[in-house]
Amino acid sequence: MTNRQFPCPEPLVLGLDVGGTSTRVLVADLDGRVLGTALGAGGNPVAHGAEAAVREIGGAVRSALADLDPARVAAGVIGLAGGLVAPPELLALWPATGLTVLPALISDAELAHAAGTDAPDGHLLLSGTGAVAAELRDHRLRRTADGHGWLLGDRGSGFWLGREAVSATLTAVDRLLPLDALDGAPLRLSGLAAAVADALLGPEPDQGSQGGPGREPRSALIAAAHAQAPAKLARFAPVVLDHAAKGDPVALSLLDRAADHLVDTLALIREPDSPLPVVLAGGLLTTDTPLAALLRPRLAARWPGATLHPAGNGAGAAAWLAARSLGRGTPELHRRLTSWQS
Repeated sequence: MTNRQFPCPEPLVLGLDVGGTSTRVLVADLDGRVLGTALGAGGNPVAHGAEAAVREIGGAVRSALADLDPARVAAGVIGLAGGLVAPPELLALWPATGLTVLPALISDAELAHAAGTDAPDGHLLLSGTGAVAAELRDHRLRRTADGHGWLLGDRGSGFWLGREAVSATLTAVDRLLPLDALDGAPLRLSGLAAAVADALLGPEPDQGSQGGPGREPRSALIAAAHAQAPAKLARFAPVVLDHAAKGDPVALSLLDRAADHLVDTLALIREPDSPLPVVLAGGLLTTDTPLAALLRPRLAARWPGATLHPAGNGAGAAAWLAARSLGRGTPELHRRLTSWQS
């Protein structure tokens, strides 16, 4: 690619938010004007392998810089899920894109915190597919709680909600299923249990929207749940949210427990009287979900002096951190970049 030449070029900053499902890139000048963005598939080397990850990251960076001179980039930051050790292939990528600087690598927790506040110290509470709490000092990760993965933790996460929804469905089947009618026993599940059963097995032809398995329901549900990767149980989290919004008591109970788990996780690393801000991140907490609605008053009651901030644009936050390394990380620049919507 031939680099364009610009008269008296202004320096640019590059921000990358790289996760397991998407790669987001943002290029801006030091006044906060966004000049290039790109969206790619997941670029997490742990999840996809180094070769595929570098291909996605490189493609997204080139797309964001398509109408710009890469040599104008004076600083860059990449927030990467899965750790802080970059594969050698990633280090070799940057010169190939035309960059003359090496983007600094930070954790996804550090990036999520910066996406919610420009304060150097604070806490992060994240609930997406997984769940974790983190303490940040001077924008650097100090310690974490939970984030132990689907087998050992992630309490209050999308996976946790999905697993508990399937478990509640099996409990409903156990309650309704007669001991002497295991084969083809007609069940009339309702609410969340019916929705989960339909999603796992498909609706019964003779039951239509009433849902519920009428074919060896217990074993069929267990087999269907075990037939998929465990993390895929997170797909039932939106089902729980939808039914909670409709007042389903089982769904509301699950969200109540999830909110308590998240508060307890944060309390492991946050002092009882801490006034530091709390950033809420992850798909279950950054939008107006029933879980976020239950969590916010609990956090306010536990830490009345804390301000709550939803995480904004992660790639914008990475670009702001890059600008900060150049001495230009102002609050106004933070607001402009983290609020950017492509």
